[in-house]
Parts: sequence; structure tokens; C-alpha cells
Amino acid sequence: MRSNAQILVDALRQPQSTLALDGAGWADLISMARAESLAGSLAYRLVDIAVPEAVKPVLQDSMQSSELARQQALWEAESARRALSSLSCKILLMKGTAYVAANIDAGIGRSIGDLDIMVDRSRLPDAEEALLDAGWEWVKPDPYDDQYYREYMHELPPLIHRERDRMIDVHHTILPLTARPTPCPKAMLDDAQKLDSGLYVMGEADMVLHSVAHMLADGDMAGGLRNLWDIDRLVRQFSWNNAGFWKVLHERAQLHGLEPHLARALRLAARLYDLPTDKSFTGASQLTDYFYVRRLLARDGWGRESRKITRQFFYIRSHWLRMPPVMLARHLWTKWRKK
Repeated sequence: MRSNAQILVDALRQPQSTLALDGAGWADLISMARAESLAGSLAYRLVDIAVPEAVKPVLQDSMQSSELARQQALWEAESARRALSSLSCKILLMKGTAYVAANIDAGIGRSIGDLDIMVDRSRLPDAEEALLDAGWEWVKPDPYDDQYYREYMHELPPLIHRERDRMIDVHHTILPLTARPTPCPKAMLDDAQKLDSGLYVMGEADMVLHSVAHMLADGDMAGGLRNLWDIDRLVRQFSWNNAGFWKVLHERAQLHGLEPHLARALRLAARLYDLPTDKSFTGASQLTDYFYVRRLLARDGWGRESRKITRQFFYIRSHWLRMPPVMLARHLWTKWRKK
């Protein structure tokens, strides 16, 4: 049994590496891919690889599941578009739904959960009212949680559709308002690209930077291998198709205050997925990169999380990133008392 997720990284980076796997190796690989929500992405990467007969139906099932997720995501996006059509403002799709709606390589085989959208902050009350009228309901009825979301977070409290049991997160920016980086949501909305559906997706550089922010500036890096795979796929496609992409990416990272986060994400993607990068964008490797890699690979052959101390450190770090110390202490105290 493998002690970390390197086998999964190897398979995504170089599919031919799976030719050397035995039965136990395949079991480890599939378990890890499922745990990291990368089973569909892995299956599509292995389409041209001679895999054992026992593995073929497993991979086929993963591809079928990802196709179903794609169809569901597009339907949820269309449902939201209809519900919000009266707003007459830009509705941005985000994350996995944006990738599949825009036919971007990062959407191939990608797992997709909630629908994430973004609107101008001034239109949040209108969006909230329209979604409630269209059948969505609040997930968090607790008054403290509701107030916390509205005052400090980058999104409304999550909503779930009463009939379809599908969740939607309505954002007005990409990081909590209390976070140290302060991305510019207006710039993201101004630069958004319109799809045939009438919905929008972020511009190429902003799409990369949203994934970077989600991975490194918000949260404990759970699901980090998938987020890093998104970054790898996005950067490869955009830089290949657009000679000026790197310059724009650097300028937008400066605008959004995400330069150090972008540099680290590019270094990690180069280290794990062999993403071609330029040292002028990544800077020199840092000693702390080791701990990020260690966190990203914290998965055993059963697909279980491992390296508890490392994960705990990044969990604490996630709270530190989101709030100033006094506010963090008050928030944790309030949450503890409510248990």
C-alpha cells in the first residue's frame, strides 16, 4: 500500500507510468483518484493506455459519471440563468461549471459539485430574492452563520433547491472580505467573457488566479491536487493559444494582490505535473514548498487522509488567512459555545 499520493500525480503527469502497476498498484491509484475527486480526469488521461481488463469498467464508469456531472452542471447553470434573467447584469459561472460551459480542457473528466456563480455585490439582494422565488432555500438557518456570511464572506449563505437538491453559492468576489489579499471583483466582471448561453466566465488570467486563490489563499488545501490539476490544465491551454497570456497573467496577479500565491502555484504545478514555467514568474524554489507538497500528497493507498500533523497545520493556517487574530478568536469562541 502506498504511503502518499505520488502514484496519482505520476499517472496524471505521465499516463505511461501506469503500465508498470500491478493489481495492488491499480487499487491504490483508483482509491486515491476517487478520494481526490480526480477519477474522471484520470480516466480520460488513460484513454490511450493499455490498462488491465479488470480496470477498464472502473475507468469507463468514472467517465460516464463525469459526463453526467457535466450535464447536470450545465442544467443547473441554465436554471440559474432563467431564475436571474430579470437582473439584467452579468452572471459569471465559476470553477468546474465554467470549465465545461466554455469547453476548456480543465473541464475534461472534472468532478463538479455545487454551482458557483458571481454577480456584482450591489445586485446580491436582487439575486437572493430571485433565487428564493425560483425554489432555492437556505442551507444555514443559524442567525450567527447567516450574519457572518453577509458581513465577512465572499458569498451569500449557500442555497439548495427544494426539488432538485442541488446547491448554489452566489459570490460577489473570490476571497473572504477579511482575507489578506483583496482581489478586484469589478475588474473580473469587466473582463468577463460572454458565452452563447448569455452567461459569462472569467477572462483567462482571472480564471487561473481564481483557482490559485481558492487553493492557496482560502482553505486548508483539501482537494489541492485537483485544484493544482485545474491550474496546470488552464495554464497549458491558455499559454499555448495566446502568446501574450503570461504578460496578462502577471499584470492581473499584481492587480488582485495574488503574485506570491501565483508564483507558488506555478512552482508546485511544475514540480508535481511538469508544467512548463518561467523563473521570472515563479521565482526560486522556497523551503516552505516542501510542506505544501507534503500536504498535497497526504493520502494513503486506501484513499484515506494521512499526515495528521501536516493537515492540522494547514487547517490552522486556513483560519489565520481568513481573519485577523482578534476576530478569529472571537469567531472560534462563538462557534465553540454553540456546539
